[in-house]
Amino acid sequence: MHKQRVLLTLFMATLFMAASAHAGDKIRRVEPLFWWVGMESPELQLLVYGDHIAELEPQMDYPDVQIQRVIRVENPNYLFIDLHIGSKAQAGTFDISFTRQGETVESHSYELRSRDQKASHHKGFNPSDAIYLITPDRFANGNPGNDEIPSLQEGKNRKDKGGRHGGDIQGVIDHLDYIDRMGFSAIWLNPVLENDMPHHSYHGYATTDYYQVDARMGSNELYKELSKKASERGIKLIMDMIPNHCGSGHWWMKDLPMDNWVHYPDSFQVTNHRRTTVRDPYAAGADHKKFTHGWFVSAMPDMNQDNPLVAKYLIQNSIWWVEYANLSGIRIDTYPYSGKKFMAQFTCRLREEYPNLNMVGEEWSMNPAVIAYWQRGKENPDNYTSCLPSLMDFPLNNALIRALNEEEGWGSGWIKAYKALSNDFLYANPHNLVIFPDNHDMSRFYTQLNENYNHYKLGMAYILTMRGIPQIFYGTEILMSHPGTDDHGIIRSDFPGGWPSDEKNAFTGQGLSKQRLAAQAYMKKLLNWRKQNPVIHHGRLKHFVPRNGVYVYFRYNDQNKVMVVLNKNEEKQMLELDRFSEILQPGTPAREIITGKTLDLEKQLEVPAKTPMVLEME
Repeated sequence: MHKQRVLLTLFMATLFMAASAHAGDKIRRVEPLFWWVGMESPELQLLVYGDHIAELEPQMDYPDVQIQRVIRVENPNYLFIDLHIGSKAQAGTFDISFTRQGETVESHSYELRSRDQKASHHKGFNPSDAIYLITPDRFANGNPGNDEIPSLQEGKNRKDKGGRHGGDIQGVIDHLDYIDRMGFSAIWLNPVLENDMPHHSYHGYATTDYYQVDARMGSNELYKELSKKASERGIKLIMDMIPNHCGSGHWWMKDLPMDNWVHYPDSFQVTNHRRTTVRDPYAAGADHKKFTHGWFVSAMPDMNQDNPLVAKYLIQNSIWWVEYANLSGIRIDTYPYSGKKFMAQFTCRLREEYPNLNMVGEEWSMNPAVIAYWQRGKENPDNYTSCLPSLMDFPLNNALIRALNEEEGWGSGWIKAYKALSNDFLYANPHNLVIFPDNHDMSRFYTQLNENYNHYKLGMAYILTMRGIPQIFYGTEILMSHPGTDDHGIIRSDFPGGWPSDEKNAFTGQGLSKQRLAAQAYMKKLLNWRKQNPVIHHGRLKHFVPRNGVYVYFRYNDQNKVMVVLNKNEEKQMLELDRFSEILQPGTPAREIITGKTLDLEKQLEVPAKTPMVLEME
């Protein structure tokens, strides 16, 4: 009798443990959230996360979709499933059953959606565009109801320069008319994906969920709505992506799939930021490893893209967002830090799906040879091939600031901008570089110019008539400045009028000084004129060596010419026009687009002091 009770107890305990094990199999995540039929590549890898999910066997039955491979890793809470989606597969949902000894323990319904047939041929941003760069948290608070989200750590504190101020995607949607009226045709938002970090989460560069828009910014659906409403106005949407690192608060950091999912998972080691080690033929291996493996900062673990599962995850995630939100482009943060092998895979795979998609990489170097190395079409001595169409032109940005701030001399002033352009022979396509007066990581343009308004006008005329794709940081149009500090939280100050309590409103002009209103009107005129002039978008460039503080260049094609004259002097200048006879015919009629005056370009041109002239002629 006693023996029977013991056996019964053991039997019940076994059932309890089995039931507990089965209860622990609950699936917590399946990523990507869904996929599409008709993609260029038939391959899809699912990341499945759940308690001891690796102990189960996935099975499914859906026409022309098969499980090719099941990958188990060292953490039993993860399972990777390789699917093959055939060309005849139809949109719909199917169940993936997770079985133990032939019995279904868990089931997950997965969806394949119909693909927009135009998506693969969607036109990306290009030199016909002007990009408006927005830090969403600091632009406009369209929905105060999402300022505090109980499930997320950091709430709104507008008094904290490094805190969340409440700006969101709805705020951008609410002001698309302003962006359109100003003359911008593309928007680049600093990252909007979830950043569930305890502080300084507003900037968005510490992702904690790659498939969810931060609830304080809105939702996935609202982001998609922004793309749609922007597109209706002819405005393209560019997503800021960060394949190099995630946030330390990312859900997987508490339960990593593998020890080598991130670099240095047990002890933070910072990168040396030595970008040249990627292509330096003499670089020590230890220095190169320190650059690509080190963490950007302690709150941003460095992803190990040498792990093929990590690489696949990041690439699929980028494709998912392009397809889901109908994106026109990607800005890739800290581009070289991920390593050149992975970045070639990343960009080439995206171009395979979207041949017309533009991607711009952040390679913060003042050396044009370093920038040029990464661009698609560049022939490199080490035979490295990239599929990255565009890069941020930091060398030109640096040269412009120096040109405007320095006294004119043989080797100073405008000659810096002139010489910077002479390096364009290094680039496979200099016209596809993104040019800019400032961005979210540097002091504002007006601050860098010591708040010299005349130099500001010269610089903006240069940016909006030069080869390349111009990008303007929100607030540059109203002379936002921060003298005495380079704190990023202040650089990314709130745009006036984005909050109901604001006394000043840059959207309407209320409370702005005459100079700020003038700057806004000046940029608006240049942007809207630029939008209608293909000669600025794709025309050739010819410039003349600066003389006596005056820099002259032409944008031209077979039909039109634009002459740009930038006078940095305190006095007016008489420009002898015969110097430009190889491109300018005597007596050519021209209209100066800023003032609207009509001129006949005979022997001389009077250029007012500290003034840009943009002369349009046929």
